[in-house]
Amino acid sequence: MAVTVRLFAAAEAAAGRDEDQVDAGTLGGAIDVLSGRYGETMTKVLGASSFLLDGVAAYERDAELIDGQRLDVLPPFAGG
Repeated sequence: MAVTVRLFAAAEAAAGRDEDQVDAGTLGGAIDVLSGRYGETMTKVLGASSFLLDGVAAYERDAELIDGQRLDVLPPFAGG
């Protein structure tokens, strides 16, 4: 399943880009692909992040991804 991943804040910094594509069938699979692609810093960021699938919060690693879906990676934000 090709999914567009939008990366924000620390996730964008860890990847050096604000968007990527992954082929994964589940949220956990996408997390694993991103960790493998971008390394230890990204793995730490993903461990603290929240995720949205087409704008809806996703909490379970086994959440199914659909081809063409958008996955937003939202690390904790500071400021106000």
